[in-house]
Amino acid sequence: MPILALPDVTLHYEIDGQGPPLMLIAGTASDSASWGPLVASLAQRFTVIRPDNRSTGRTRPLDAPLSLAHWAGDTLALARHLDLGPVALAGHSLGGMIALAMAAEAPEAVSRLALLASAPMVLARNAALFDLMLRLRAEGQPPDLWLRAFLPWLFHPRFFEAPGQLDAAIAQSLAYPHAQRPAEMRAQVAALGRADTAPLAATLRCPTLALLAADDLLIPPGAARAALAAIPDLRVEMIADSGHSLHWDAPQAVLAALIPFLTGDAP
Repeated sequence: MPILALPDVTLHYEIDGQGPPLMLIAGTASDSASWGPLVASLAQRFTVIRPDNRSTGRTRPLDAPLSLAHWAGDTLALARHLDLGPVALAGHSLGGMIALAMAAEAPEAVSRLALLASAPMVLARNAALFDLMLRLRAEGQPPDLWLRAFLPWLFHPRFFEAPGQLDAAIAQSLAYPHAQRPAEMRAQVAALGRADTAPLAATLRCPTLALLAADDLLIPPGAARAALAAIPDLRVEMIADSGHSLHWDAPQAVLAALIPFLTGDAP
C-alpha cells in the first residue's frame, strides 16, 4: 500500500488512473474510501490521489496531532512527494476546508479547487450535532445507534425510501475494517471546531468551483453562498435532490459538473 512517511505521521493514500493530477480529500469521519462512487469515472481522465487524513483510515498513528494546518500540510507534502506539478484539489465537507487551506498556503501547488458541500464557515448547530453523535457512540450504546441518528443528516430523503437500504448501509459501515474510532472522531471534531478558513477565502488565486447540495442540512446552501462570496474566481453550482453526501446521492450530477471544471471545458 502506498504511504508517505512524514515526521509525525505515516500517511496512507490510494492512487488510480492516469492523466492530470487530482487529489480528493475526505470529510469528517471519512477516509479515502468515501470517494468510491466517483473514483472509476475520474480515473479514466485523471491521476486520482486519495489520502487518508490524520485520525482516519490507515494513516498512523491514529492519535497524531490534529489541526487544519496539519491536514493541509500533509496534503501539500503528498503533492510535493509525488512531484506531479500543480494539482487540482477536490474536498468534501471538512476536506474542502483542508483543500482551501492548502490552496491559500501554497497557491503555486494548486491548479484548481473544487469544494463539495463545503464552505469557509463553522456552524454551532453542527458542533452540537457532532457532540450528540459522540455521546451516542459512548461505550455501552448499541454500535448502530449513532449511525441511525447521523445518516438522515447526510443523505437525501430518497435514500430512506428504498426498503432495506438504511440497514444495508449501516451493516456496511459497521463491517468496514478502517472505520474511525470514537476517540479519533472526537479529536477530529475538536480540530474542526478550531478551524477558521473564512479569512483565507479572499486570498485564493485559483479557479474555484463550489458544488452545493440543494437539500444539505449540514451546509445549508444559503449560508454557504454567503461564506463563499469572498472567493475571487468562484463558480457555484447546485446539485438537485441531494443531501450533504452529494457524491453518494447524485454521483452522475456531481461528475457532470466536476469534470468539465477540472478539464477547463466548463462554459
